[in-house]
This record gives sequence, C-alpha cells and structure tokens, in this order.
Amino acid sequence: MNEKTLRILEFHKVIALLMQEADSEPGRKMCADLLPSVNMKEIQLSQQQTADALTRIFQENNPSFGATRDFGYALRSLEVGSTLTAPELLKLADFMDNAGRIRDYGKRENEDDPEDSLDPFFEGLAPLTRLSEEIHRCIIAEDEIADDASPTLRNIRRSMAQTGDKIHSQLLSMVNGSYRTYLQDAVITMRDNRYCIPVKAEYKGQVQGMVHDQSATGSTFFIEPAAVVSLNNRLKELELEEKQEIEVILAGLSASCGEHVTELRENQQIMVNLDFIFAKAKLALHQNAIMPRYNRKLYFNLYKARHPLLDPGKVVPIDISLGREFDLLVVTGPNTGGKTVSLKTVGLLSLMGQAGLHIPASDRSELCIFNDIFADIGDEQSIEQSLSTFSSHMVNIVEILKSADRFSLCLFDELGAGTDPTEGAALAVSILDSLHKKGIRTMATTHYSELKLYALSTEGVQNASCEFDVETLSPTYRLLIGIPGKSNAFAISGKLGLPEEIIGDAKERISSEQESFEDVIADLEQSRITAENERREIAEYKERIRELQEQLRKKNEKIDQAKDRILREANEKAREILQEAKDSADASIREINRISASVDMRALEEERSKLRGKIAEKNEKLSLAPKKKKEAAPAKKIDPAKLKKGDSVRIVSMGLNGTVATLPDAKGNLYVLCGILRTQTNVSDLIPVEEQDTATQAKSQGSGAGKIRMSKSYSVSTELNLLGQTVDEAICSLEKYLDDAYIAHIPMVRIVHGKGTGALRKAVHDYLRRQKNIENFRLGEFGEGDAGVTIVTFR
Repeated sequence: MNEKTLRILEFHKVIALLMQEADSEPGRKMCADLLPSVNMKEIQLSQQQTADALTRIFQENNPSFGATRDFGYALRSLEVGSTLTAPELLKLADFMDNAGRIRDYGKRENEDDPEDSLDPFFEGLAPLTRLSEEIHRCIIAEDEIADDASPTLRNIRRSMAQTGDKIHSQLLSMVNGSYRTYLQDAVITMRDNRYCIPVKAEYKGQVQGMVHDQSATGSTFFIEPAAVVSLNNRLKELELEEKQEIEVILAGLSASCGEHVTELRENQQIMVNLDFIFAKAKLALHQNAIMPRYNRKLYFNLYKARHPLLDPGKVVPIDISLGREFDLLVVTGPNTGGKTVSLKTVGLLSLMGQAGLHIPASDRSELCIFNDIFADIGDEQSIEQSLSTFSSHMVNIVEILKSADRFSLCLFDELGAGTDPTEGAALAVSILDSLHKKGIRTMATTHYSELKLYALSTEGVQNASCEFDVETLSPTYRLLIGIPGKSNAFAISGKLGLPEEIIGDAKERISSEQESFEDVIADLEQSRITAENERREIAEYKERIRELQEQLRKKNEKIDQAKDRILREANEKAREILQEAKDSADASIREINRISASVDMRALEEERSKLRGKIAEKNEKLSLAPKKKKEAAPAKKIDPAKLKKGDSVRIVSMGLNGTVATLPDAKGNLYVLCGILRTQTNVSDLIPVEEQDTATQAKSQGSGAGKIRMSKSYSVSTELNLLGQTVDEAICSLEKYLDDAYIAHIPMVRIVHGKGTGALRKAVHDYLRRQKNIENFRLGEFGEGDAGVTIVTFR
C-alpha cells in the first residue's frame, strides 16, 4: 500500500487513536507499525481476533497489560549470567504477576464453551508464580531488601542494630554527662556515615577523637569520640557485609530468572500481541464498529458507514456500494456537500478493514481486498517544483494510470478541475473511461455535467449525488446512488439575494440542452423526495401497527391472566362453601343418629328442616346469578303403586335429584340414591323428575366446560416462546400451556426453545416424554425453525 495514499486518507490518525488504547509501550509500538495487508487469511484472522477480544470485553470486562515492558536487555543479561538490579527484578516480578492474571482472565468458566482465536495466546502463557512470589518476598521496594531474604542478612542486620544501640548508649552518656558543657547542642549526628557529636570550637582539644566535619561558621566541630571509633568501625564492616549479602541474594534471584528466560521471552511476546489485539477491540468498542465480511469478487457494500475521524454525534452515515452492478461511481453535488468525505470514508474504511480493524458501519457491510488504493484528493500545489494546482493533480493522475490494475481502487476528487472547464471535462471523461475499460474500481467527484451524461449513457457507470436542502442552504450529507446531483447555483444565489434579472440573464446564457438536462435532474430529485416521504410514512404506519399489535397482545394476556385468576378464586370459594356444607351435613347426620336412638320424630324432622335450610343457603351462594322468584307450580304427587326402581325423583326437603333404589314399604319409606349417597326418605317428600329435565340439567352443567373450552380455543396460541427463560421457568410455562392447548382441542403446537447449548431443548423433550396426552413430538424441519423448535402432536 503506497504511503502517499495512507497520508492523504489520514490512516496515521486512526493509528494514533489505536495507540491510545494500548496499555504498554511495546503494545503502542506494535500499533504504530500496523499497515494494511493484502493476504485474505491474514486479514480474516486479524478481524476474528479483534471480534473475539471485543466479545471477551463484553463478557468479562477489560484486561490490563500495564506491566508489559521491553525486557530484551534484561533477558539478554540473564542469558550471559549477569545479575539484575532490584528494580529490574521487581519489574520482572510485576510482569509475571500480570501474565498470571491474563492467563486466568483467558480461562473459560465452562469447558463446553466453544474455543476462539485467542485461546492459544492465553494457553501459551507460562505461569511463573513461585518465582514472582520469591522475588516479592526478598525485595520489598526498589531500594529495600527484606530482612528475611536470607538468614545471613537477618543476622547481619541484627548485629548492625545492636552495634548502633551500643554507640547511641555511649554517646548519650557523653552528651548528658561530662561532655555536656563542651557541646554546641545535646544531639547525636552523622558525618561520613559515622556517629559524631557537635563540639564547640573552643573545646575541641577537650574531646579526644576524630574530626569529620566543621560548620560553615567554624564554631562547631563534628567529632567522633575515641570511645566509639571501634564500634563505628564495626558498624562500617557490617554495612559492607550487608551489601555483599544483598549482591548474593540478587545474584540468586537472577539465576532463578535465568532458568526461565525462554518462558519470559515467550510471555513477553504473547502479552504484547494481546495488548495490541485488545487495543483494536477497544477502538472498535469506542467507534461502535463491526467486523466486515470479505469477498473475493472485488465489490464492496457499506451500510450506514461513518468516517472514523469525525464526531460520531454529528457525522451522517452513508450507504454506498461499488463493483457488483457498476465499477465506476460519479458523485456530483454542491461544495461542502459531503462528496470528499464520502471518498475518504470508502478509502479509509477499506484500509482499516485490511489492517484488521473493525469499521464504523452497520451489520452486513461487506468489503473486498484491494492490492493497492490510489487517491488524488486535496490541493497538491508545489511552489518549489513550479507546479500549479492542475499540474500537481495531473502528475498524480499520470502515476495512478501507470500503476493501477483491476485489483486497485482509485479515488479522484474534483477530477479535471483547475483548468478550462471544457478541456477539463473532456480529460475527466477520457481518464474515467480508460479506467472503466480496464475494469478498475473507481470513484470520482465532479461538478461537470459532461460526467453526469457520461454516467447516464455508459453501462457499468453510475451517478450519485450528495443531497442539498435549497430551503435552508445547507447540505444534508446524505449520499444518493442512482441520481445525479445539481450544483444549485441559481437557487442558492437567489436565496442569498442576487437580483432576479441577473439570475434570469444567466439562465439564458446556458444552452437549451444543458437547461433541459438540469430540469430532468430537478424532476428526478423531486420524485425521489416524494417517494422517500411516502416510504417514511409507510414505515411509520407499519411501526404504529406493530405497536397496536403489541398492545393487543399484552391486553389479551392480561385478560387471560385475569380469567384464570377469577376461575381459581371461584373454584376456591366453591370448595370452601362445599366443605362448609359437608361439615354441616356431617354434624346434622351425627345429631340425627343421636336423635334416632330415642325415636323423637319431631326433633328429627326439625333437624332435617335445619339441614334443608343450610343446603338451600349454600346452593344460593353457589349460584352464578340471583334466581328470579317464580310462582310456585302445584307439585305433582307420586303414586306409590306406580313407582319403580330406577325412576328419577326429587327430594323436595333436601332439594336433591336422585333415583329410586328400593320400593316404598307399608309406611311409604324408601331409599333414594343421590350420587354416591343412599338417603332414606318418604314417598310423600318426592316429586317426579322428567328425563328431559335430567338431560337438560346435564347439558346445562356441561355448558360451562364447553364455554371454557371455547374460550380457551380462542385465546390459546399455537406457539409457545421459551427463549430467555431458565429451565425451571420454561417447564412451568410449558406445563400450563400444554394443559390449556389440550383443553382447547388444538391438535398440534410449536414450542420455540432456540438452539444455544441444547439444555433447554433437552429439558423440554424430557418433560414431553412423560406426558400421556402427547401422541408424539419432533424437531422442526427446514422452514419450521430447524433444531430451534419442537412440534408437538396431542392424542
């Protein structure tokens, strides 16, 4: 890729943004060296690594590579047996810790999770935890070695402390004793790393010892008393021993590191690579970029593409394609309308993609690989080379025409500008036609109408324009492919106040063919705006319909939930009332049995009357609507002689229907079977019940269930969506849904559980196998949802 194009398209500014995302200096250097590639496998691998790093950032947050440094010199020193300093060893230990954290970051929580392109990097990191812990144990800070680094060092420092205490004791006895009058201050000080006392100049001869220093005024001498000279000498010897022992400790730690030079070097390379990859992912995250798809057919389709160096909140996305239906795109429109930005967006996104960077565009955007990209954008005027604007552009164009082939992308801004318009337009058409015949993908911006006509009349060449709002005198920056643009010079001049007579005179000076062509363009633009407005209205209507459908769905769900709740509450209330009635009946039966023992018929009849009243009260509570009072019809009497077993009768006192179980005795007593209860009563308490009434009653009783089934059949959907639910939630929803569907007599239903890991699908199938009302079930076929759905058939 030629360096001039990289500079013109400002690829270096994208690299500067990338470098800001790297944590380490070697990572930033790797970012700075990034260049576009022309190898398909290399590009796809780099894109996949960026995508996998972005996925990990979303899932596990952002890792840090801050401890990674260039350890080349330190590792070479270890290879030849040199000893590293304490700061160098500490930096190595911090790097080992950082590598260990990154290795843990790369581990997958579940072994069943699919591998990605970054797994080899994380698995390649060698854990050196023990070595790191040993270095941190021995070295507390860059200028401090721990006392426990070795037993010898601990003994030396203990001796140093004891010797220092002895020196202090002797000097304190001197300072507070016989020497007090000789001293300038009653303090102990250090000179040349030896303990001294400040003696007045006039008493210098009274204190025996070594003079180490004198104050600036000469009034004070810092003397080491003879009594502590030997102790100071011993302390000096211990300090030398301490220094030697520290060198021994550092040498041992360096030797331990030297045993792992290969692992350290590999860890460093892996950490730098990961820092670089995650820098690309962080840049993609900040730019809201996506991984483009690549093809080998030399065409690209960009949807909602944005220039990466412009403010994301202000830049207008563009849709642009080239290479499939046409290989030459001529972009026209007014100045500052976005033509040049469109050129640079195409070129820069192509460079970014081939460098392994995600591009700021929408999903489904597709790129191809260009062996080279040529750009003639901006003013290349050179005073030193005596080149005018036109000449400098022409020098660049000549070089492009020599170097470009069918695997190149050529970008021209204001092709043919800077010279006579007629000649410039003719040159521009010829240059573009030459590139078009060679099959070279080309994109050019212009104001020349001749190029618009060339695009309209040539196969494989397409017009495009940057939209301009004449009313507000401002561009919208939208790129419209298929429509040539207008310069709008007359409209803009009129809006800015140029007199109408001048504008009219100017219009008369252009040819009728040119004016007609501009009118056609204006009509096309107006038709496009109208069609676009209509499409926008249709989209709004569709969105409104979708919202109404969603509201209706939620309303139906609420109704179903309310219905289920009401039925549950009604059943619960009925159960309570029936339980209360059963308890009353049991109590009354016990009382009847007690009274029967004394054969007090009057008391027995009173108890039966109470029971009848309670049962009537419960029936009234269970009734769905208050019964209207009807005039009592005369009761039909039963002839005991005509009564037969199995006849349907009604026990008036109890309000229950039943069948005759025994014939009446001489007193008219008999047994009637009411459901599972066998009740003794008298024939005088019975009235006949017609078979039709019984059938009607059964039909009436059955109508409630029928209504429920009909209601269910209207409200139960033939599909259940379990996506997003846990296994427990999904099985609960599935159980209720299958019950409702079975009651509603739906023969076949569709369960949507998705593919994913297969856990939800397995749980659904395990549950279905245990259901007796399921005839069979199977996975969906092509067009039904494949393995993401299960089709269930009821018996």
